[in-house]
Amino acid sequence: MGRKRESAARPSVPVAGGLAELAPDPDRPRGYTLLVDGTPQSHVDLDDPTHLEFEYVRRMAAAIDLHAPAGQPLRVLHLGGGALTLPRYVAATRRGSTQRVVEVDERLVELVRRELPWRPDPRLRVRVADARQVVVGSRDGDYDLVVADVFAGARTPAHLTSVEFVTEVARVLRPAGAYLVNLADGQPLRYARGQVATVRAVLPAACLAADAAVLRGRRYGNLVLVAGRVEPPVPELIRRVAGDWFPGRVLHGADLDRFTGGAPVVRDATARQSPPPPAGTFTVTG
Repeated sequence: MGRKRESAARPSVPVAGGLAELAPDPDRPRGYTLLVDGTPQSHVDLDDPTHLEFEYVRRMAAAIDLHAPAGQPLRVLHLGGGALTLPRYVAATRRGSTQRVVEVDERLVELVRRELPWRPDPRLRVRVADARQVVVGSRDGDYDLVVADVFAGARTPAHLTSVEFVTEVARVLRPAGAYLVNLADGQPLRYARGQVATVRAVLPAACLAADAAVLRGRRYGNLVLVAGRVEPPVPELIRRVAGDWFPGRVLHGADLDRFTGGAPVVRDATARQSPPPPAGTFTVTG
């Protein structure tokens, strides 16, 4: 266990979603957690971009690892920048990948660029813009992966939850491409069920990875949806998720049908932002 650092003022700045702060990780000399209004958004280790602190991020990384042979460069569109945890991971594990990162909050990008600079890479570009506008303006079949981890504070904006939006995402994916989405929800999981139904209406080959307690609605948490036109590598993903520090489950096929439970497809006219976390869900020290 690393030595705890002396307490000091956290770098912080007001952003669109509230107050963004960088909390030092007491166990990693150059590790930091990005919080927005107290909600953890990202964790990065500047010395080791392959260290992934949050279990849902490790599940997304596992899906990325399994998408193509190890080390093969990919074209990736990241919707939601945060502290660029996954872009840094892809740059380290798949050198030569072309990555575009979209973050709507310019002040957040400036904070991360100043305090948590990423390693120079001409193929990794960060753009301040709205995620949906960037997707709509992208070329057909331009990306191997679209990774969505978008939160305004602790909630995903409504305009990124509809079938119209997912249709645009599908358009910019290559035929064997995959859409990875971080969903945050709790009992009764109405939002997550609706998102699974919505994404599968366009990209039907899908699976869902999460903690068993979250899947049963026993607590609020993250669910990672992997979807495309071709079946995801479910057996390998099951092994990776089950072998994690915090083991989880992967639903697919009939199990995913049961989870969805006939939830209606979300359209622009009915879209709502994701539910907020219950009070006291997150506690970060540092």
